[in-house]
Amino acid sequence: MTDTRTSSPDATAASGVRQFWLFWGASATSGMGSAVTKIALPLVAVTALDAGPLQTGVLAAATYTAWIVLGLPAGPIVGRLPLRGLQIWCDLIRAGALVTVPLAWWTGHLGFTHLVVVALLLNAAEVLFFAANTTFLPSVVPREQLTSRNSLMSGTHAVTDLGGPSLGGALVQLFGPATALLTDAVSYLVSAILLRQLPERRQPAATTGTIRAQIAEGWRFVTRHPVMGPAMWWATSINLVCGAQLALFTVYLVRELDAPPAVVGLLLAFEGVGALMAAAATPWLVRRFGSARIVLADGVVGFLTSLLIPIGSGHWGWACFAIGNLLFAASVVPGSVVTRTYRQVASPPEMLSRVMATVRFVSWGAIPVGGLLAGAAAEAFGTREVLFAVAVVCLAGPVIVWFSPIRHLRDLEDHE
Repeated sequence: MTDTRTSSPDATAASGVRQFWLFWGASATSGMGSAVTKIALPLVAVTALDAGPLQTGVLAAATYTAWIVLGLPAGPIVGRLPLRGLQIWCDLIRAGALVTVPLAWWTGHLGFTHLVVVALLLNAAEVLFFAANTTFLPSVVPREQLTSRNSLMSGTHAVTDLGGPSLGGALVQLFGPATALLTDAVSYLVSAILLRQLPERRQPAATTGTIRAQIAEGWRFVTRHPVMGPAMWWATSINLVCGAQLALFTVYLVRELDAPPAVVGLLLAFEGVGALMAAAATPWLVRRFGSARIVLADGVVGFLTSLLIPIGSGHWGWACFAIGNLLFAASVVPGSVVTRTYRQVASPPEMLSRVMATVRFVSWGAIPVGGLLAGAAAEAFGTREVLFAVAVVCLAGPVIVWFSPIRHLRDLEDHE
């Protein structure tokens, strides 16, 4: 007699496909809301609270500071908790934090400190969510599909970056920046509902030891790895530039180019256009040139394209910003996809969350540093001048990769 409790291969495959699309739907929904906040939060500071470059730099830094504080502990913490449940709690915390902004605005109690605290809470939840989310994905997707699925996730992120700022700019124009943040709060609730439908997953048991010992083990593994280590420092140099841009873009567009909120959202959305194009092209680029060569070339392309961003004024300045923003984003995505995929397939399963957290701690920790430095420099030298200067930092990535074993590889997976 056939055991009806035994699932057929087709049923198992169908279940796996459904689980991935639920996972994807949760990420896409919360990503769209986050992209709205990406434009709405600094616009609250600039338009409602009259913030200057230094304050927008502080706000941008607060949006990423938790990567420095929680980045390393996040790996061992996630390894001890249910992955799905942790993601749901992070979604609920972010939704609650965002709701406080319009409430404070409506009651006349909103201040810059409030925005900084909200940014810190959002980032703290994001750190834990990311470590759980990237550890969760390999349990949903077969190994041979990770590159294509990671490309799809990056493409989805690009779509949200494309639609989110445009939607955010329009919502800010219609309802005000504080009210627009409600969109993000709702998106996190929807994400939590979708994740609730997935089966729970736990990371394979890690080696015994304290959190501190496990952090040290993850740190040694990544920093001493001949491929993951240089790739991490490559990403750090790129994110230093991204942090400076994050801090200065909104104030540059509003103060230097006289762009209204809706136009600011539209111009920032070109980042999503470039990222979407690059994400779609990444599997072909990997087949044609190899993932290691992509990492080597990304920084050079990023340097050349980021020089376009601060050129011109008026409508000509808008056009240069849009093109430069599009091309710079396109230069970043392929390297990000291939290095993330390599970490997922080359890391021991019991160390994956610590590997991902270590890399994010270092590379994303550069974002608030870049934001603070750029904000302070812009106060002294001007926003446009600093945007030109930070473009040069893009060249650090290719130098790091050139003097590493990656230089001699076609694909990152070729390293044994």
